Amino acid sequence: MSLFSGTIQTLENSLEYASVKNKTIAHNISNADTANFKAKRVQFDDVLKNELSEQFQATRTNERHIPFSTDKSNIHITTDRSTMYNHNGNNVDIDKEMTELAKNQIYYQGLVDRMNGKFNSLQSVIRGGS
Repeated sequence: MSLFSGTIQTLENSLEYASVKNKTIAHNISNADTANFKAKRVQFDDVLKNELSEQFQATRTNERHIPFSTDKSNIHITTDRSTMYNHNGNNVDIDKEMTELAKNQIYYQGLVDRMNGKFNSLQSVIRGGS
């Protein structure tokens, strides 16, 4: 039996994604004037949505088989080479990056609030409901 039926692990993976995305956006913003710099993008939402919607269960039939992992932290950073916004070959759109940063900060704070709620529930159970 896992604590909170895997909710803590899912929240942890989501926090990791939000942290990597924040670092990537900050890197893009800091290189907004760097010649030929191409913006980086973090890919994780699609993987998480697929994992949550399919409820995939795997079973090992032999101990020599590779174990299936329940780790959903398949975070991939890709480089966007499809556009060029500046005359110097740079494709960082500062307005888009700032919008993504604000959205990511709200997402991160929501995850932290949810994690705090889970731990407060656990603390309440340990104290006997008081």
